[in-house]
Amino acid sequence: MTNSLKNRTALVVGASRGIGLAAARSLAAEGASVVLAARSTAPMDAAVAALRDEGCDAQAIALDVADYAGVAAAIGRLDRLDIVLNNAAVISPIGVMSDVDPAEWKQAVDINLTGAFNVLHASFKKLSESEAPTVINTSSGAASGFLEGWSAYCATKAGLAMLTRALAEEAGPEALRVYGFRPGVVDTEMQVAIRGSGINRVSQLPRESLLDPAIPGQAMAWLAAHRPTQWHGQEVDIRDPAFEQAAGIAAG
Repeated sequence: MTNSLKNRTALVVGASRGIGLAAARSLAAEGASVVLAARSTAPMDAAVAALRDEGCDAQAIALDVADYAGVAAAIGRLDRLDIVLNNAAVISPIGVMSDVDPAEWKQAVDINLTGAFNVLHASFKKLSESEAPTVINTSSGAASGFLEGWSAYCATKAGLAMLTRALAEEAGPEALRVYGFRPGVVDTEMQVAIRGSGINRVSQLPRESLLDPAIPGQAMAWLAAHRPTQWHGQEVDIRDPAFEQAAGIAAG
């Protein structure tokens, strides 16, 4: 474990598995106190126990990002907050717009976009008290390139990209560093659903071509630790050669 994030507290939302859990582990490895958040703490308990066994400061909290009052109450109970990683998202509904369930489409907006806003809004006061406040929103190539059957996911990720830009413009790099991070195509449970749908080219990718979640997790921890000004307010693609070199990762 290094100390690049010593004395900083990181809230990782959507940390029960996949990229979020990998990011929490990488942040903890850099010395941060990590707060893993998801709708249910049960899937996170083993990760928290393992991190504590390694000497890390970790806890899990129940958080439904679509419930602003609950989000504000949970974040209000934190002693401090320096890093917010917005990772909660759903891929559903998958299907052409004429066939999808409108209620499920709305739920995607509530989680992927409004949920991210809720977390940020509830975090502003505590972030303003930090000496190095940092926000990382998990973005996607879907934010700028439409994929068939993903109208909800693409629309919400595009909205999240603009939310990242808006926050960067309103706060300025001296007050807050904010990034939209595109992790590439990662071997997560979301990808299981995508492959099962058989819709669009992403569903056809062989599993062996997908990134291990640990790689984007490490990249996010690097962003939080180094807070590079050149990517403030930008969509950072893990496959960008300049980023790969700076972060010391190989995304392929």
